[in-house]
Amino acid sequence: MPDKPERTLGWSELIGMGAVIAAELVAGLALGWLVDSLADTGPVFLLIGLLLGMTAAVIYTIVAFRKYLKSST
Repeated sequence: MPDKPERTLGWSELIGMGAVIAAELVAGLALGWLVDSLADTGPVFLLIGLLLGMTAAVIYTIVAFRKYLKSST
């Protein structure tokens, strides 16, 4: 029985993933800025929002690309 061919990423999938990653970063920054402006604080929550957005982007990237990587077992 032949193996199934590996699934490859197309341009539209890559552009979609890039849009999701950008949206996660912008959402983290926007929420951090909003909390900073409402709490009248410095850029503390802006930086926290940036870190949360970056974390979400990394997690999304790992989950999204995991199905395209070969398992080593």
